[in-house]
Amino acid sequence: MVSQFGISETGIYNAVVPNSRRYELLKKSLVEARQQKGLTQSEVATRLRKPQSYVSKYESGERRLDVIEFLDVCEALSVSALNVLDTVRLKDEEEVNS
Repeated sequence: MVSQFGISETGIYNAVVPNSRRYELLKKSLVEARQQKGLTQSEVATRLRKPQSYVSKYESGERRLDVIEFLDVCEALSVSALNVLDTVRLKDEEEVNS
């Protein structure tokens, strides 16, 4: 039997994990970086050697990125992972303080 969170005795299946405010900011930052570079989801996917749906899913929040995947995405976008994270931190602080 699979729980409401997609977890069973044998594994995790399409688990729905609520996104935190900071993760939402991370997604938005990655989308903005892609758009600023003038890249389509398909072009980023090609650079990552993944299907276009991979990019669509992490941008929409249907799929979460792990740290290594995040670094790969930043490399594919030719952006600094540290700059992306700093942007997220600054935007998060702005939201908290407003």
